[in-house]
Amino acid sequence: MNKELFNNYVDILPEIKEAIKAKKAIVALESTIISHGMPYPQNVETAKIVENIIREQGAVPATIGIINGRIKIGLTDEELEFMGKESEILKVSRRDLPIVISKKLNGATTVATTMICASLAGIKVFVTGGIGGVHKGAAETFDISADLSELANTDVAVICAGVKSILDIGLTLEYLETQGVPVLAYQTDEFPAFYTSQSGFKADYKMETPNEIANVMKSKWDLSLKGGIVIGNPIPDELAMDVDIINKAIFDALKEAKELGIKGKETTPFLLSKIKDNTGGDSLASNIELVYNNAKVGGQIAVEFSKL
Repeated sequence: MNKELFNNYVDILPEIKEAIKAKKAIVALESTIISHGMPYPQNVETAKIVENIIREQGAVPATIGIINGRIKIGLTDEELEFMGKESEILKVSRRDLPIVISKKLNGATTVATTMICASLAGIKVFVTGGIGGVHKGAAETFDISADLSELANTDVAVICAGVKSILDIGLTLEYLETQGVPVLAYQTDEFPAFYTSQSGFKADYKMETPNEIANVMKSKWDLSLKGGIVIGNPIPDELAMDVDIINKAIFDALKEAKELGIKGKETTPFLLSKIKDNTGGDSLASNIELVYNNAKVGGQIAVEFSKL
């Protein structure tokens, strides 16, 4: 661990610092879902429940954010409240990170930035809701999430409920294949589609146990194969949305975004908000449940990986 780097830019909660030294299981968590994913106080309540679920599996949670230009590996209860309440918190991807830090601003970390920060601290397991990907119409807009290039370059395993179903799932999987990123599905053959377990696309490999996934992680990085791993963990069927209902809500939201000229990093928050409205809040409820499910599996994977 580079002491000068951490002195200048990074704060680590004492509990997490001790866990790193003891080589305990640690799970990184993003903060965009807190600041940009759902309203207060539901966002903070959800974040705390996710942390507790990870603890129940025997791992230490490390929610990551940026406060006053400092990368925070682990947030206190007060800092979680700040991230949930404060309106002037930027959504920070790789390109934004040096600016937000140098100007001492506040930022919520995306999947890409959480991976970067987790990697700095040597944390190899990261739980999120869904990863970004290739947007529909990307042949014209070139709108491709920085999450995908980060997965190609940063050694962190990402447990998610698949690719957000507002995206082009097929092209996203093609991109990941080109970049050499293994795509695993947990206890299913099909890569999940965030709000539902069915996407119509097969994952590269089906994994039955957390131990099996941990061994894939170890083998990959022992062989110096740079980059992350995507673990698609489907939302339980009883908590999933009806496919026809969610697809119509997505179609309507995409149509409105196009009419309003919504582009770039504002696209995903706009679409998720509209989908929530179009489903009467059901999509948000499913979103929360899938994050809880991912936290459970991610905690188990982290524990198994810490034993290797």
